Amino acid sequence: MLKEKVLAKAVQTLNKHLPVERKMLSTLLSEDKPAVKGRDNSVQRIKREELQKIANLIPKEDYGKLKLPIYIELTADYGRGIARVHGKSECEIVRRILGKEGGESKEVDEIFIHREDMRKLRRELQTATQYAFFMSV
Repeated sequence: MLKEKVLAKAVQTLNKHLPVERKMLSTLLSEDKPAVKGRDNSVQRIKREELQKIANLIPKEDYGKLKLPIYIELTADYGRGIARVHGKSECEIVRRILGKEGGESKEVDEIFIHREDMRKLRRELQTATQYAFFMSV
């Protein structure tokens, strides 16, 4: 029990950079200085160029469905070097950035990516993606 509490606290600490609330793409595009507020009270700017890149990848009617930053979820449950992205619009962006638009349905609301894909995604969308750490008990 104590070990689980210690691990939970460690994961909480790892995630203190995550925003209090993610914002819709439409909201961020309308802001003069697009940003989200972190749980640690930091202000995390999202580059306008990245927002424009994302906006060019999805239909305008989906701007109100896409929450940013996109979380790259890491947990031991997925296996070594594998992460998950959750959300239909979020998965669509990831597939397009990674060039994996083929066979998969647009209705998929989660996608698993490998370490190389994580690196590519982070390079392309440095401020519009964030790592989120999870653990199961």
